[in-house]
Amino acid sequence: MNGRIVREPPGSGPGYWAGAPGAYYDAAERAFYLSYRLRRPRGIEPDRGGEARIARSADLEHFEDVWSVTKDRYGSASIERSALCRAPGGACHYFTSHVDPADGRWCVAALAAERPEALDPARARRIFSATDLDLEGVKDPWIFEQRSAWWMFLSVALPTPATTAGSHATGDIFNTGECVSATGLAVSRDLERWEWLGVVFAPGASGWDRYCRRITAVVPHEGQYLAFYDGSAGVAENYEERTGLAVSSDLRVWQSLTPDGPRLQSEHASGSLRYVDARRVGSRVVAFYECARADGAHELRMAELRPEKLFG
Repeated sequence: MNGRIVREPPGSGPGYWAGAPGAYYDAAERAFYLSYRLRRPRGIEPDRGGEARIARSADLEHFEDVWSVTKDRYGSASIERSALCRAPGGACHYFTSHVDPADGRWCVAALAAERPEALDPARARRIFSATDLDLEGVKDPWIFEQRSAWWMFLSVALPTPATTAGSHATGDIFNTGECVSATGLAVSRDLERWEWLGVVFAPGASGWDRYCRRITAVVPHEGQYLAFYDGSAGVAENYEERTGLAVSSDLRVWQSLTPDGPRLQSEHASGSLRYVDARRVGSRVVAFYECARADGAHELRMAELRPEKLFG
C-alpha cells in the first residue's frame, strides 16, 4: 500500500513507532476519530508504550489530536492498541490494552464519556483479564458493528509447554517466545457487557505465520467477511509483523487466504506492515496502518483500498 503519512514516530531508528491505529467513523459528525500509540525503545523515557492519543479529522487530510493518556495513568508498564466507538445513546466508549501491574499480563479496560476529550483514565473499568479467560495475555481490541451487535477481536497469548510463571517477568509474554499469539472474539449488545466467545483464529504448526495470527480489521464484502491479520514465524519477528488476509462466513471460523506468505509488507527495513484498520464508509474503504520506514522506525499511514482488487 502506498499510503500517505498521518503521524511520524517520535524518533529515528528501530524501536520508535507511531502506530497501532484504531479508527472510528462518526456518521453524525461526518468525521473520523483515530486512536494511535507512540512508543520509544526500551530504556528511553517514557519508553515502551508510553502514550496513546486520539485524533479527529473531518476531511482525512488534517488530523488534530483531541486527547491523550500516558501509561502511568494506568500504573502500567505499557499501553498498546485501543478502540473507540459510540453507543446508540451517544456515549463514547474507549477500549484500551495495557499491562496489568498486578501480574505483568496484558489486559483490556474500558472508559466511557460523552465525548473523547472527557475520557478519564481514573475511571477505567477492567473488562478482560488474562487469568479469568485462562490465557497468558489479552490485548489489542478492534471493534466491528454488525447484525445489531458489536464484535471485538483481540490478540491473545496461548500457553505452550515453555510457558511458566516467569514468562511474565518482562511484562510482555508475546516477546518471549513462550506463547503462541492468536485471535479471540467477544460480542456485546450494548458495549457494556461482553460475552467471550473464545479463540477463533490461531497459528498452525508451520508457515510464515506459525507464531502469530492476529486479526486487525474485518471488511464485509460480497456476503463474506474479509480480514487483515498480522503474522509472524517466530518471536524474532515480534513487533515486525507483516499482513496476511483471511475469510469467514460467520466471524467465528476463519481461513487464511495467504498460507504461503504475507500479502502486504513494507519495502523498507524489516518489511513490517501491521495493525491494518480498514473501515467501509459508503462505497469507500479507508485503511490506516503502521509500517517500517528505511531507518527501521515505524510510521502511521493511511490509504484508500479496493477490496475486490486486494482479495481477488
